[in-house]
Amino acid sequence: MTTQAQTKQNTPTSPLQELADLLSHDMGFVNTLIIDRMRSDVPLIPQLAGYLIAAGGKRIRPLMTIAATRLFDQKSYRPYRLAAAVEFIHTATLLHDDVVDESDQRRGQASANAVFGNQSSVLVGDFLFSKSFELMVEDGSLDALDILSKASAVIAEGEVLQLSIQTKLETTLDQYLQVIGAKTAALFAAACEIGPVLTNQSKEMRKALKDYGYNVGMAFQIADDILDYQSSTAELGKSVGDDFKEGKMTAPVIFAYQSGSQEEKQFWHRCFEAGEISDDDLAHAQSLIKTHQADRKTMDLAIGYVKAAQQSLNNVPDSRLKEILISLADYTLARKS
Repeated sequence: MTTQAQTKQNTPTSPLQELADLLSHDMGFVNTLIIDRMRSDVPLIPQLAGYLIAAGGKRIRPLMTIAATRLFDQKSYRPYRLAAAVEFIHTATLLHDDVVDESDQRRGQASANAVFGNQSSVLVGDFLFSKSFELMVEDGSLDALDILSKASAVIAEGEVLQLSIQTKLETTLDQYLQVIGAKTAALFAAACEIGPVLTNQSKEMRKALKDYGYNVGMAFQIADDILDYQSSTAELGKSVGDDFKEGKMTAPVIFAYQSGSQEEKQFWHRCFEAGEISDDDLAHAQSLIKTHQADRKTMDLAIGYVKAAQQSLNNVPDSRLKEILISLADYTLARKS
């Protein structure tokens, strides 16, 4: 008879969990710093920020900041502030995104804007952005400040660009890649580039880690866009089909539309451009994506970024941490949420 403990022991550990376990001591300091910097004399600020931060996020971006530092330096405490800053930037963008997208669910629970209102979510997002810059200044690295401030601007540009192409079926794959490169991959790239900056590595090593983060971020977002048409709501942590209902031009839709018949294209025009969506339309969209192998084409696109991420680490010194980061790139495609 197999006990529950044995079953748990036999369950394969994901690379993300391996990374979290390996860096748990460091992340303890980062999490303490995050909680401390959320404090405010205005009770709603820590209440709302804590609601989202405590909702079970994987902390993958600050983990990557710590990992990119530990590849070269096992003792420095300097990445803690910057890892917390990375998480604050990410959390602020989530708060703003959910307001823009009118989302009602995040990480399997009601979104912060659904609970506290749009105005509070936007303003607390602004507070977290401000706190992230406070942490950067305290660290004192002008290079790190330059990296993260530029990433913050690029993220905002990506969100505006996404709005400008929303529901537009003539959107090209290059435009889609530009959007996700800005709104998702830029922060992954910045999170990883900080490590070699703090440890005074060469320009080549900075580029290697920046490229790794960027390509992992691209694969992560492309896989996420596939999941919106494949996962259940329970797995995804948000309502399945949100991208479809919002008319977001993601790779599965672009590939399916480009390969579709005139009748199928009329379906996409009705749903995206006219905004006329019935209860059965999501299932039909999923069927079209499968029929035209748009999901497979999208996955192949993501695989290319995974391989690029792994290759970027070729000249990084060998270590168990490097092995986990290589596996983590693969994991972006295997995850269910």
